Amino acid sequence: MKKLILASAFALTLSLCAYAQVTVSGDRVSVNTENNSLIINARVGQAPGFLHFGARLSDADADALRFAGSRSLNAYPVYGQGEVREEAMEVTHGDGNMSLDLVVEGVSTDSAKDADIACITLKDKVYDFWVKLYYKAFRDVDMIEAWTEIINGEKKPVLLRKFDSAFLPVRTGDVWVSHLYGTWANEGRLVEEPLQRGMLRIENKDGVRNSHTSHAEIMLSLDGKPSENTGAVIGAALCYSGNYHIDIITNDSDYHRIFAGICADNSTLTLAPGESFRTPELALTYSDEGLSGASRNFHRWARAHKVAHGDRERKILLNSWEGVYFNINEPGMDQMMADIASMGGELFVMDDGWFGDKYPRLNDTSSLGDWVVDKNKLPNGIQGLVDAADRHGISFGIWIEPEMANTVSELYEKHPDWIINAAGRDVVKGRGGSQVILDMGNPAVQDFVFGIVDGLMTKYPRINYIKWDANMTVGSHGSSYLPADRQSELYIRYHQGLAAVCDRIRAKYPDLTIQACASGGGRANYGILPWFDEFWVSDNTDALQRIYMQWGTSYFFPSITMASHISAVPNHTVYRVTPLKFRIDVAMSGRLGMELQPKDMTPEEIAQCKQAIADYKSVRPVVQFGDIYRLVSPYDNLGIASLMYCSRDKSEAVFYWWRIENFYDSHPPRVKMAGLDPDRMYRVEELDKAPGRPLSFEGRSFSGSFLMNVGLEMPSGFSRELMGYSSRVLHLIAE
Repeated sequence: MKKLILASAFALTLSLCAYAQVTVSGDRVSVNTENNSLIINARVGQAPGFLHFGARLSDADADALRFAGSRSLNAYPVYGQGEVREEAMEVTHGDGNMSLDLVVEGVSTDSAKDADIACITLKDKVYDFWVKLYYKAFRDVDMIEAWTEIINGEKKPVLLRKFDSAFLPVRTGDVWVSHLYGTWANEGRLVEEPLQRGMLRIENKDGVRNSHTSHAEIMLSLDGKPSENTGAVIGAALCYSGNYHIDIITNDSDYHRIFAGICADNSTLTLAPGESFRTPELALTYSDEGLSGASRNFHRWARAHKVAHGDRERKILLNSWEGVYFNINEPGMDQMMADIASMGGELFVMDDGWFGDKYPRLNDTSSLGDWVVDKNKLPNGIQGLVDAADRHGISFGIWIEPEMANTVSELYEKHPDWIINAAGRDVVKGRGGSQVILDMGNPAVQDFVFGIVDGLMTKYPRINYIKWDANMTVGSHGSSYLPADRQSELYIRYHQGLAAVCDRIRAKYPDLTIQACASGGGRANYGILPWFDEFWVSDNTDALQRIYMQWGTSYFFPSITMASHISAVPNHTVYRVTPLKFRIDVAMSGRLGMELQPKDMTPEEIAQCKQAIADYKSVRPVVQFGDIYRLVSPYDNLGIASLMYCSRDKSEAVFYWWRIENFYDSHPPRVKMAGLDPDRMYRVEELDKAPGRPLSFEGRSFSGSFLMNVGLEMPSGFSRELMGYSSRVLHLIAE
């Protein structure tokens, strides 16, 4: 039952489980998880005051904050009436006034199935304009989500010029920020830097995809240079699939001021009288167990609440792309299905190149939008392939790119008005010199895109998996659907339309597995993942570069979401040649799959992959659902990288070790493990065994204390077979 509370009137404590609770005590609002607290002063008639975010505080300690000497900063600063620093909101009222003066009107609390929620309602002192600050504390994980709801009660439209999801002040000190950068084929790269005077802006303005060049997630190490398993860390992730910004401003105050939300550049929003707008959530977590501790919080939250089917094991698949590219044909697909089935795989995915009638899809210059089978390539259609997968005892999946079209397509000939492009301008084309984007803000386009999936699944209900691609950015700003005075809303309406389509798909096909591919890792974000099971980390499948990309990506996303495939050499992106064992051992640290042509493999390679798949199945629950502990970073330039996953009950662990630099007379460090029970004994078994003599500790047992304080020495000498790319995967089983 919802309760409205005037914050100055009385106190209420809601405690719905042993750990998560929302407490309203006088003017203080405490939003708590098991180990985190976010505390705000909400005195009626005053601006809300931010008091604390970090380790959980008792009610008595929360009350003591008022005497601790800390300043109470405005928890949601807005433009006007004395605010001269960066702000979270800017508006223009119907009469032209550009100022806001928001004060607390009241506090309400509510409970959901999985969390407790506090809502602090703010109202402008003069205008009938409202902002509700929401804070959601999950009961089972250390995560708090913050967002705003903006309500126009005025008699004229209000223009929103900036409308951030949340504001977070962090006390100035030796604070470092970790965030991700990159480009196509080099996504998820990690940078760590101290916060200095000035502004650090992390943003993306692609329009469709938002995680190629940067990510909408950060970690703040509060005790100096980041450490993986010690130290105080705040993590933040904006749960949005479109354009965003995260600004960290350090000036002459005692605080780093952090703002996060939809990027309003060329994207203002008009609220009609009575209309409201909900901003995306900013997820916040705190850990005193270093970067890996914050990652474990993100991963648990993601699997439980933010990823489709986060409690379901992911299948081991073969994707056809790097094996045959556009050269799809029925015998070839059958052969690849037979090969992956013989190696123990569970799913085959037919990639691009299977469709088009008037314009067959022979390359990337045509056919997007014409989602009909090319009968010259597949005379028995998709049904023939589904039947073949059944015969081979595996599942079948298919590639689509439903938000896109080519100008060389029947769809474009029929609906040129459906694409995004500025009126009166030449059509801006992307991939293949002819790709364009459909306007997802248009309800007719939404029906069309839903119909692509619905048509496939209705006709072929045994399709198990869809790879959903998106290969173009918004290059010309214009919608023939939106009126002239609402063109600035194109980006936001696009992603609202995409969400509406995904809602319809999930309502009708709740069990379908869907991968978010977007020219590789362009859609690794928590705005899209509630409808998607995983994302394609990168089109670059080179094992060495994947270590760096998957390392950074693991800061915020669990292994169950990271599609990681064994590919052929020379690698199709960087042409590097690495041994099969190294490629296997990297791919086994994520959601294992294959991206090659099996008929080009030797019998020995097929046997090795078959054994690796069996090994992965034996540890899949630990890798996909366990707790991550990153041990030695590839970014530390020590010649190796190492991490491990531990089951929550500490009965099993999987340890990964990769040699990433090949220099004679180099001496990589011995790696100390983490996350084990110091008092239990663990038997060591190597997976995907290296050629030559077995490890000296193969089959032997060691205490958790020994493994975490001394560690095992990995043999890292050079060999002709491994070409210097040594790697080891160890399975630790408690006795």
